[in-house]
Order: sequence, then structure tokens, then C-alpha cells
Amino acid sequence: GVVLSSDRGRILLAAVADVVLVTVFCAIGRASHDESPLGGLLLTAWPFLAALAAAWAISLAWRRPFAVVRTGVPVWVVTVTAGMLLRTLVGQGTAPAFIAVASVTLGVLLLGWRAVAAALLRRSGRSATVPADENMKA
Repeated sequence: GVVLSSDRGRILLAAVADVVLVTVFCAIGRASHDESPLGGLLLTAWPFLAALAAAWAISLAWRRPFAVVRTGVPVWVVTVTAGMLLRTLVGQGTAPAFIAVASVTLGVLLLGWRAVAAALLRRSGRSATVPADENMKA
């Protein structure tokens, strides 16, 4: 497997994972409504991606990017909440069923990859909540 020996690498991996998963969520949502998953994807994704950026800032996600509770929960809650608020502000739909589906799906995605990473790190003797440089100490 890939071993990231720096905090910067872990932060980048976590940020890319979050962006990719939020974008995949939006593409799947578009496809489920018989819309082109790629055409208009930016229009659908930007509120959630902007909310994700805010979530990272609010939660200080770069400090413990793989932590499920310390980072994953606030990133998930802020991404859904602020994403829905932004959608409302620009006149995009926020039906209760959509809010529920988005909440569950983004929760599974944003918390799920962190839970898998934490399990893999535990198995390899590293901690998901300890910065990478401390993980690399013998």
C-alpha cells in the first residue's frame, strides 16, 4: 500500500477523498433523476463543495484529517447543512426527501472512508488521530 510519511500527504489525501466523494454523490444524484451525470455537474456540486471547504475550515480538519468523530462528523454535518442553505439561496431544490437522502449518503461517504482508513491504520499500528509524523516514529 501507499505510505504517506508527511502530514501534508495525509491532508491532501483526505481533502481529495472528500472532494471526490461529494462530487460522486452529486453525479449519482443527477443520474438518478435521468439527468446527465456530467452535464450540469458543477451547478449541482458547487453548493456542497463550497460547504465542504467551509466544513474543513470550521472543523480544522487538517489537524486530524482521518479522524471519524473529531473531523468526519463536523465535516459531514456542515457540508450537508451549509450545502442545503446555499442551494436554498440560489433557488435549487431542498425537498425534505432530498435532505434526508443527502444526509444519509454524505454521512456514509464522508464518515465511511474515514472509518475504513482508521481501521487500516490501526491494523498497521498507526493511529488515525495522531499526526502522521508521530505515526512514523519507531
